[in-house]
Amino acid sequence: MSIQHAGDRAEETIVTGAAESVDRRRHAALLGTPLLVVGVALAASNLRPAVTSMSSVLGEVRDDLGASAVWASVLTAVPTICFGLAAVAAPLLGRRFGMARAVGISLAVLTLGLVMRVVDGPWVVLGGTFVAAAGIAIGNVLIPVVVKESFPNAVGRVTGVYTAALAAGGGIGAAFTPPMEALFGGWRASVGAWAALSLAALLVWGVGARHGTAGGATVDAAPERRSLLRSPLAWAVTAFFGLQALVAYTAMGWLSELFVSVGIPRTDAGYMLALVNLIGIPLSFIVPPIALNRRSQSGWIVGMASVGLASVIGMAIAPAAAPWLWTVMLGFGMGVFPLGLGVIAVRTRNAVDTTSLSAMAQGFGYLLGASGPFLFGLLHGLTGGWTLSLSLLAGVIVVEMVLGWIVGRPRYV
Repeated sequence: MSIQHAGDRAEETIVTGAAESVDRRRHAALLGTPLLVVGVALAASNLRPAVTSMSSVLGEVRDDLGASAVWASVLTAVPTICFGLAAVAAPLLGRRFGMARAVGISLAVLTLGLVMRVVDGPWVVLGGTFVAAAGIAIGNVLIPVVVKESFPNAVGRVTGVYTAALAAGGGIGAAFTPPMEALFGGWRASVGAWAALSLAALLVWGVGARHGTAGGATVDAAPERRSLLRSPLAWAVTAFFGLQALVAYTAMGWLSELFVSVGIPRTDAGYMLALVNLIGIPLSFIVPPIALNRRSQSGWIVGMASVGLASVIGMAIAPAAAPWLWTVMLGFGMGVFPLGLGVIAVRTRNAVDTTSLSAMAQGFGYLLGASGPFLFGLLHGLTGGWTLSLSLLAGVIVVEMVLGWIVGRPRYV
């Protein structure tokens, strides 16, 4: 079997699982009730604290466990590796168990991982983080599907709730973990406490998620699927999505440690990491409706990413000179994330191609993104400073801008 044929078969598996989980059976949709909206918001709010809570106290965790810089780099890379693998696993779960049970399983797995990673040494922390990230990865893929299926006449509004809760969860995880560490007397209790939030989401989801019909909507026959692996534009979209994910998860994994190392108090550094995430809330409501209604999104992508580039250059030259300014600018630059999702839709002509491109971009893209936190931390460990790591991040943003200009132009895969 050739590499190309194997790739086509792998993509076909991804697309088949995703398409069937969305379109196969009319009764598979969840009833779009107000309680389901609450369940979606609570579930979404749990998709980031597992990452930002640990990164906000990463220095204390390393010191307490006697772990190396390589271990810390692996720890920060684990979530994005899981996110990439979920492009295959999550749609299959949705098809096999239905959306209600599949998302419930993701929250249960997340809760288990959050508890597991605080009970023992370095390898258990890694293992628990992998389990928690696997739960997050399933939710990353399936919850947007629930929004589209169950709220066909209010996709924009419920998506706004979803993305706002997503950003808010990342922010509160970063902001409150360092103070809770002082309150509870250590990082284990403060990091493990986020299992209570995921457990609450699981309970609400169990009550609010009920299978039915999405407002009487009918399911249209899907167009014939085709491979996008031969499309240069599809690969450009995938690389762009992967690079913006690389920047975002590198920031979530290492920004707090960078500021602490230059004299910023741990609590303030946690607030800065929270702010990077919270800036995404208003941007998610403002930027996509404007940019995605234009023929080209290139200018928006390049403009926003250039602000993030300026922030990284500022941190490389004088990180302690204006840390709050660098934080705000970096958060604005990371606002390209909803545009990264948006171009997947506007660069395709039908729902099946959208599903195919989404699976390709998230599957391969998140695996590319996983290299960022690992390499950033590895370079820091080797050099003892941040200049080389930040230079790498700046180079990535430049490439992201070039790819963003390409994928923002009005054409189709």
